[in-house]
Amino acid sequence: MTPLPKKKHAKARTRKRKAAISLKIPELVACQRCQNLKFPHQACPSCGFYKEGIELKVKKGK
Repeated sequence: MTPLPKKKHAKARTRKRKAAISLKIPELVACQRCQNLKFPHQACPSCGFYKEGIELKVKKGK
C-alpha cells in the first residue's frame, strides 16, 4: 500500500502554495534601433539587432 497523509490539508494552505506558482506576463522592452517591442536579452525579431556591433540576419516571412 502507498502512504497516505495523516491529516487533511486546509484549503487556505493549498491555495496559498498554488498562488505563488501563478504565471506572469512577460515584460517587453523597445528595440534600440527600430523601437519595436521585443523580449529583453534577445535579438529583435524585426530587424535582428541585439547589441552594439552584433546584428543577426532575419528571414522575411511569407
